[in-house]
Amino acid sequence: MSASKKQASLLQDISRSEEKEKHVLIGCTGSVAAIKLPLLVQELQSIGDVEVRVLVTENALKFFDKSTLPPGVRIYRDQDEWQMWNKLSDPVLHIELRRWADLMVIAPLDANTLGKVSSGICDNLLTCVVRAWDVSRPLLFCPAMNTHMWQHPITARQVAELSSWGYTEIPCVEKLLACGDKGFGAMAEVSTIVDRVKEALT
Repeated sequence: MSASKKQASLLQDISRSEEKEKHVLIGCTGSVAAIKLPLLVQELQSIGDVEVRVLVTENALKFFDKSTLPPGVRIYRDQDEWQMWNKLSDPVLHIELRRWADLMVIAPLDANTLGKVSSGICDNLLTCVVRAWDVSRPLLFCPAMNTHMWQHPITARQVAELSSWGYTEIPCVEKLLACGDKGFGAMAEVSTIVDRVKEALT
């Protein structure tokens, strides 16, 4: 596919339509909890009248197979930003995604991206969308990291910073983690995330 056709395809994908009443953008980062992404997408689609799109960091792709997402779900990654933009008058993908979404939920939000977002760093597609986010719209975030990373003093400060902007934390839970440590740091259950998204959409 030529660069111009890729650009037109991407732009068409994110044009707002009235086919679905609400548009939900899921951001997924490089935590092992990303393995739950296909289930989360499936459960959010079951709400009804909701269109779901997925935005991933490159590290997130190491934890799930894109083919396991429900059919027809669009997934965006860093390289799409530059396939869409070629010249000054071209649309900018991270801005168009912000315009498209009524709600964004970052699940999981790993320690690295939490640090970036709380510091205002925007060096990939996902963090650029968050930096450009319209704070009058809901943004929910689901921390997920090793227990000792969660307990590090800087983590509470970073979470508090996001909350101070009006973003909504969906707290992590305590369990035996994939790394073998036991304690807080696991991403909230999918059912909990779906319930919180429902609340935010209403």
